[in-house]
Amino acid sequence: MSTRLWKARDVKKCIITPSELDNKYSRGVLGVITGSAKYPGAAVLTVASASATGLGMVRFHSNSGLAHLVLHSNPEIVVQPGPVTAWLAGSGIGAKRYGDFTTWLRHRWFTLISKQSVPTILDAGALHLAGRFNQPTLITPHAGELARLLTERGITVTSEAIEGNPKKWAVIASEKLNVVVLLKGAHTVVTDGDSIIELPVSTPWLATAGSGDVLAGIVGALIATNYIEILNDSKRLSEVAASAAFIHNSAALLASRDTPISATQIIEYIPDVIRKLI
Repeated sequence: MSTRLWKARDVKKCIITPSELDNKYSRGVLGVITGSAKYPGAAVLTVASASATGLGMVRFHSNSGLAHLVLHSNPEIVVQPGPVTAWLAGSGIGAKRYGDFTTWLRHRWFTLISKQSVPTILDAGALHLAGRFNQPTLITPHAGELARLLTERGITVTSEAIEGNPKKWAVIASEKLNVVVLLKGAHTVVTDGDSIIELPVSTPWLATAGSGDVLAGIVGALIATNYIEILNDSKRLSEVAASAAFIHNSAALLASRDTPISATQIIEYIPDVIRKLI
């Protein structure tokens, strides 16, 4: 299986810059189902990082009365349902928040994911929905989450085993679940089961609360703006996911300069990274 190291020139190809003919709808609209009463900050971080990455609109679908919190931090966010070009679900939501799969799909927001057949990102509490949708789907687990997901699907593995051989287990997950896998960690890899993309080694300062939520927002924005390319090219989803991970780490490096950082600080440097890339 071919393996490719993702570089800045590869990322640039996945950044869609608007033209004078674009509007807020044509630039990409991301539907977001994130955050919970237990982890409300995830909602703020995902929409803020998506907005900083660049797209036409973020539609936030509140499940725990989080709209006020999100709007206080990001007043440009739309909290009304409508058409989207990509979905992001699960960040900051516990795996058992909505019980079994049927309960998830009955929920008024989650029914939209199956009805609006656009590229979909499943993170954290939505990972167990992997393989349930027909549209192009990306999952973004860390080693522990992937170990739990695979064990639930009949493949027993530990997080330590996954950390020891992330490429092997990312491929197994992709083939088992029929999804693109972005396996987060010091050695982040992305695979569609046919080829593997490796990212540069991540800065250890990314190991901080909320960092994964920021990555989810970046991924969501890039997928929402690349939705036409993704629907027309099966390889594009992997490339966009890898580009998001590259931007995430690059923003962390700028924010850190070898000192501690917070997830919020990473968001502040996303535009600077994109400016340098394009």
